[in-house]
Amino acid sequence: MSSVVDRLWGPIDSYVAAEGIELDDVEVLGGGQIVRVTVDATDPIGVDVIADLSRGISRIIDDQDPISGSYTLEVSSPGLERKLTRHDHYRKSIGRTVKVKTHAPINGDKAHTGTLAASSDTSFRLDIDGVERTIAYTDVASARTVFEWEKSSRPGKDS
Repeated sequence: MSSVVDRLWGPIDSYVAAEGIELDDVEVLGGGQIVRVTVDATDPIGVDVIADLSRGISRIIDDQDPISGSYTLEVSSPGLERKLTRHDHYRKSIGRTVKVKTHAPINGDKAHTGTLAASSDTSFRLDIDGVERTIAYTDVASARTVFEWEKSSRPGKDS
């Protein structure tokens, strides 16, 4: 399905960029039955903007016609916790807490949680309790940012 993604990326990227939005990801799942488009912006993206983008992206997919048969289009923003699948996702998440699972153990662990300290073309660095660990993108099974809720006092309780 990557050729479908390759065919759709350019036209969708141009369209959303003209709307002042950044294309974050395009996925084609279920043998082409689902097209998932993730968009991002500096300011929060409202439901009305998502609806407008959905109509425009649907026209692009219909014009490009890379999918035989019907499909379901899902357009959304990444949310508080986002999957990290592209180098840009890592670059934009520097300073945030991330949870990474690797295919094989690195320093004895397959699960790594820490602050994303840096990102390059081939790897990234995590600060795990003051110790930096470099992980190659090719070693990553899955990665996502972690939203940390700030603890506040409970209503009715003195702080």
